[in-house]
Amino acid sequence: MPRPPSDTPSRPRGRRAPGQTGAVERVTTDDGVRLWTETTGPDRAAARPVLLLHGGPGLWDYLRPVAALLEEDGPVHRFDQRGCGRSDPSDDLRMARAVADIEALRRHFGHARWTVVGHSFGATLALAYAWTHPGRVASLVALNGTGLGDWRTAYRAERDRRATAEERARLGELAALARRSPGEEREFRTLAWCTDHADRARARRWAAEDAAAPHAINWSANRRLAAEADGWTETWVRARLRRITAPAAVVHGAGDPRPAGPPAALARALPRGRFQKLPAAGHHPWRERPDQLRELLRRAVAARADADDW
Repeated sequence: MPRPPSDTPSRPRGRRAPGQTGAVERVTTDDGVRLWTETTGPDRAAARPVLLLHGGPGLWDYLRPVAALLEEDGPVHRFDQRGCGRSDPSDDLRMARAVADIEALRRHFGHARWTVVGHSFGATLALAYAWTHPGRVASLVALNGTGLGDWRTAYRAERDRRATAEERARLGELAALARRSPGEEREFRTLAWCTDHADRARARRWAAEDAAAPHAINWSANRRLAAEADGWTETWVRARLRRITAPAAVVHGAGDPRPAGPPAALARALPRGRFQKLPAAGHHPWRERPDQLRELLRRAVAARADADDW
């Protein structure tokens, strides 16, 4: 009989020398798409590896600050999802294909199990990977995801409350443009993202920093993947969540304009889910509460499958 995956991960197969702190690599999937990846942190044999999944859908990896919170302990992998950022274009934009890409990365890096951390839409993708490959997930973190149930109604109301009438009008004008100049694109992103932060004094500056990324948003991926995930019924999702027996932290910034109720419901639906709210943190809690987030993440990474109280 095949041996079950060990709780102690294997080292990546010769990808980096022990102790090397960074490596950019393009990993080719079985359909020929090259995924941009970056690995940081020491390559220790006993360390549990971590994979970070960015949100969007259709964005690029922006989770380098999150990797920095964990990379003292072991390897942290990040990548641009197919069709996004520095990865190759692709017309195959399905959740099943995205899940297959994650599993291809796990095999490429040679890990038996790893901790999967997904932010925003990446939390949805992390859950889909975990219920498809439960034996490969040592622990899971859903970071500022949307959870179970309706979240858009409360989110839209809070988003609009945080923006001025002038900002809402300008955002509408920019969104309606068939094409935006580089300056208009940065302004569009800044206005769209500045309501995500709990620290309103610094929200505009943080959003502008993120908006300056030199990558195009893949709107096709955004529409297609979001529509697919939106089509999942809650009953269908709940049945699959029961397959995830790994420790699962559902982390939500109390100052995120998205409501806390749906993530809390997700934590209750997971067999070993734990809901954790970060006070005074927004949709990107590494901005406002990096120290508290580090402790939550390290606890999740250290959680063992056989621990009753992790």
